[in-house]
Parts: sequence; C-alpha cells; structure tokens
Amino acid sequence: MTKAERLMTVVSTKGQVILPKSIRQHRHWDPGTRLVVEETPEGVLLKAAPVFAPTQPDDVYGSLPYQGPPKTLEDMEASIVAEAKRRHARD
Repeated sequence: MTKAERLMTVVSTKGQVILPKSIRQHRHWDPGTRLVVEETPEGVLLKAAPVFAPTQPDDVYGSLPYQGPPKTLEDMEASIVAEAKRRHARD
C-alpha cells in the first residue's frame, strides 16, 4: 500500500467501521486487538492499546522481596547469561 493510495470505509448503522485488511495485516491487528481512539485536529487516530498499564518505579519497587546482600551488575549479567543459555538449551 502506497501513501498516495486512499482507502475508504463506511460507518455502519451501529457506528462500526471496518478497517481495510491491508492496514490490519500491516499493523498486525488481529481480531480482538484493543485500540485507543484519539480525536486530533486532522481526524481520528487509532493506536494499539498497551498490553500493560503504565507504571512508575515507585508503583512496583519492592514488590518482590529479597533477603540478602545487594547483587552487583556482574552478578546480574551472569544470571541473565545463565538463563539465556538454559532457555536456548531447552529449545
């Protein structure tokens, strides 16, 4: 689909709008995809809704308690590598 190509749709009597298949495929909007609708000066903007609600560090800080000395960056990186190797070996 080129930018110059104009696609058309119609608002049904129930207020529903069918998005053209080429747009749904390009955006990977499968049935059931939740969309955010925003009114803009140019028209209406549709965006895929975020999967998770936005959070701030203070919202989740300390949600998983840990007992023991703080981990170093090297410890954390080693754990990430070990988990990646474990998952790769599983596949």
